[in-house]
Parts: sequence; structure tokens; C-alpha cells
Amino acid sequence: MLYLKALFALLLLSGGGVTKEPITIYLAGDSTMAEKLPDKRPETGWGEAFGKFFKEGEVRIDNRAKNGRSTRTFIGEKLWQGIVDKLKPGDYVFIQFGHNDGAKERVDRYTPPEDYRKNLVRFVNDVREKKANPVLLTPVMRRRFDKDGRFQDSHGEYPGVVRAVAADTKAPLIDMHRKSEEVLERYGPEESRTLFLHLKPDENVSYPKGIEDNTHFSPLGAEVMAALAVEGIRELKLGLARCLKTSPQTLGKQKPSAEGTVLEKRLRR
Repeated sequence: MLYLKALFALLLLSGGGVTKEPITIYLAGDSTMAEKLPDKRPETGWGEAFGKFFKEGEVRIDNRAKNGRSTRTFIGEKLWQGIVDKLKPGDYVFIQFGHNDGAKERVDRYTPPEDYRKNLVRFVNDVREKKANPVLLTPVMRRRFDKDGRFQDSHGEYPGVVRAVAADTKAPLIDMHRKSEEVLERYGPEESRTLFLHLKPDENVSYPKGIEDNTHFSPLGAEVMAALAVEGIRELKLGLARCLKTSPQTLGKQKPSAEGTVLEKRLRR
């Protein structure tokens, strides 16, 4: 009996029988990633759909992304420091900015490219100092097609800055910019509306006058974009890959049919 008690105590001290704490994934970014308020539904940030791709109990998603933030305002409002203060060794921070940094007409959030670069380098260094793992993401695309149905980018040099910082700092990069462009081109000018917040008048109580928002996502669009981030995790062979559900994620990788897949029809409701 004394032997069994001693063995049990030894197991506890060595970690046996102790539940493993989930890995925390912090999300730092803007409205395309952020959690939405009830009165803004069905608008959905892709960060809200991210957790469903992981095995239960393996990770904890801490979504700190906020609407309208650039790298400059995220730092200035102490939102970044709030993440750094909580970081533990082994945590991850997924960092995606650019929509608001490049908005020259919005002086409250605009960040010149060189400052944007410095802020991203700071993010990477701050995370590594805590022995955690930074992951850089280029901004997701807006839905923009010309009159001939050709896709157009609206982010200018900012995605290239992220790629350069990732190369210089040897930080993992998920190129959401290129991945989401491929998806939007595959969907095309009309069907791509289903990925964004497009509602007719009186279709939803939150938007009685209707809305055509080509920046923010529908529930379907959020899940498609989250699946692209998951694809990036697999491609990079990050340690997080072992926490993903084993079934391959193909959402958004094929051109939708006229009726849409079962999942697409469910998410459009």
C-alpha cells in the first residue's frame, strides 16, 4: 500500500496524471480577424472560425484583434502589450495587419510603410523574447473586380513589407493575401459575394437598409479564410499542426457550384 502511494506521488511530480494545458494562440489584427458584436451579425471575423479546425482541448484561441486597428494604434492603445504580458513559452501569436495601416485618408490609423515594417519587427522580437512563436500573415484581400471581371488588389506595398520582414527575421509567414486572391478569383465576381457581408434590404434585422461590404466576411467567408490559415499551418509544418483535426480542409479550394456545397448553404442562412 505504501509502495502504491509513493508511486502515485512520483507520477504526479513527473507530470503523469496531470492534464496538459492547451496551447494558447493569440490573434493580433484588425476587423477581418476580430470577434463581432451581436448587433453586427452576421458579420464574422475569420478568427472566430479558427478554433473549429483544432482538436478539442488542444488549443485555446485568445482573439485580441480589434476593428479599425493598425499596427500603430494596436501598440498605442496598449493592445499589443496586453498580449506580451500574458505570453508563456510555447504560445503562438498570429499577427495580421495592413487594412488600416495603408489607409492614408484615415489619419487616426494610417501607418507609413517604414513604420509598419518597424512595428512588425517589434512584434516578432517581443514574442520571441517570451520564448513564444510569432507567425506573420499578410492581409486578406478585399473583394474588388473591375468592369471586365478582373480581380484588383487594394493593399499596395503593404503585403510585400510583411513578406520582407518574415524573410529578414526568419519568422513563419502565411500569405493570406495570395491565398485569398486565389479563392476570390476562383469564386468570381458574383459568387464571391457570398463570402462577404452582402445583404438585401430587410434580409437581416441588423441591416434593414441592406449592405454591400467587400471587406468584412459572412460566416461562410470567415470559415473559408480560417481554412486558408490552417492550410498555411500545415504547409509550414508548425508545431501546431499536430493539434489540427486530421481531415483535410478543402473549403474554398474549388469553384462553387450554382447550388453551393452543403456547408456553404448552411453558413449562408
